[in-house]
Amino acid sequence: MEVAASHTITGLCSSSTTSPVSGYGGLFLQQRVHVPKKNIRVKSPTTFSIRAVAGGGDNAVTLLDYGAGNVRSLRNAIRRLGFDIKDVQTPDDIVNANRLIFPGVGAFAAAMNVLNEKGKGLRVPHIGWNSLQIEKDAGILEDVASRHVYFVHSYRAMPSHSNEEWVTATCDYGDKFIASVRRGNVNAVQFHPEKSGGKTFSFDSGVDDYAYHSYGFARYHGVIACLDVRANDKGDLVVTKGDQYDVREQTVELAGQYYEDGADEISFLNITGFRDFPLGDLPMLQVLRFASENVFVPLTVGGGIRDFTDANGRHYTSLEVASEYFRSGADKISIGSDAVYAAEEYLLSGVKSGRSSLEQISQVYGNQAVVVSIDPRRVYINTPNDVPFKSVKVTNPGPNGETYAWYQCTVNGGREGRPIGAYELAKAVQELGAGEILLNCIDCDGQGKGFDIDLVNLISDAVSIPVIASSGAGSVEHFSEVFKKTNASAALAAGIFHRKEVPVQSVKEHLLKEGIEVRM
Repeated sequence: MEVAASHTITGLCSSSTTSPVSGYGGLFLQQRVHVPKKNIRVKSPTTFSIRAVAGGGDNAVTLLDYGAGNVRSLRNAIRRLGFDIKDVQTPDDIVNANRLIFPGVGAFAAAMNVLNEKGKGLRVPHIGWNSLQIEKDAGILEDVASRHVYFVHSYRAMPSHSNEEWVTATCDYGDKFIASVRRGNVNAVQFHPEKSGGKTFSFDSGVDDYAYHSYGFARYHGVIACLDVRANDKGDLVVTKGDQYDVREQTVELAGQYYEDGADEISFLNITGFRDFPLGDLPMLQVLRFASENVFVPLTVGGGIRDFTDANGRHYTSLEVASEYFRSGADKISIGSDAVYAAEEYLLSGVKSGRSSLEQISQVYGNQAVVVSIDPRRVYINTPNDVPFKSVKVTNPGPNGETYAWYQCTVNGGREGRPIGAYELAKAVQELGAGEILLNCIDCDGQGKGFDIDLVNLISDAVSIPVIASSGAGSVEHFSEVFKKTNASAALAAGIFHRKEVPVQSVKEHLLKEGIEVRM
């Protein structure tokens, strides 16, 4: 005789506790199946308590073994219950499983990192431009239906029968999530209405219409315009691109022009910031204040974000420095050298001190507000065993026929090499709280021969946070190449935009023709 029953596994604990979240608390996905009326029950009051219904048809339990916790005991328990074990080898194994067990452990973050490396994870935070799907009664969203808006979030609310009356728009990032809700005359949105690049929402207040703007990089690839800035002899902040270029544009006006041209983000890099005291850099703070009044895409600023002691002996923390930039209009801050030192300390000790600028700022403002700028230099080697750092087989051999290379990180504007590779640094800063990585390459900078695809692949495949490819862009084809060949979320350029050799709009038009989704 057969009965309808659901396969259940409850209270898997490695100790005597009955709490479902201690020890082997886990996530179990189940599916109703017809099974013979034959119960197998195993119980041990001191180790675990399991009840299951076995037999009939598919007798396998799919197990996700991510190398954490005492999975061997779990395997033994499953077999004792009369089930076969099928290990997850591909993402499809998870999707197609009838019975699926995610073993629970205390090190949840580490377990999620392994899941991301296995290919099922999405890049989190969800940072970037994505399109809205209007569900109903959109109200203020009607003018932006199917357009792109900017998201920055690590958590999401999922649509369901219980909230369907509230939901006015959704968005797709792996799965459909709620992008906006409405109740009466109250509207709430998941995206940022102040940074979405000139898409106007009208609010009829009975007196005037109020316009807001919105912003985000998700499934859409971003094109970022970077302004390398420094103070000239008069104290004005001007745009430059190293000694080989002579560009003298008004910084605020140029940022506004990039915005009008369609740049998805504007990045200011103060190239003298590693030497000077940033809170005394009034021109940079003024540029941010003025630019944020007319530029409605994210603004990132970098250069000198670290602890300082001024000439009077007063100490300023990196958090105080960053806070001043945020108050002046920055949406994100970029950390370079200080992140390298923090990563070195973390890899050496294995302990997060909580004192680094990266950790302090991300804890207060969120990971999405912190970009780590990596400045590596390519070092050719003959075999991967030549160095203790992650290396790659290069597309183009080195000057002496070397077929491998590792990427040595530098500090102080590329002047000093450090004993850490770009791969190791990227993995470490993600754990310390970085929300994005700006990946430069000293060898490619200013060459106009394209991004370092080997490097971008190495880093974008190593982390689950967004990676911005930088250094080397010389044509529109270089942008499509990096998006087609790597997992970069966005690409940044400076010189070709400054010199008006390649307009931002031309890059986006080319990407669209190549079938690469961008915000227009």
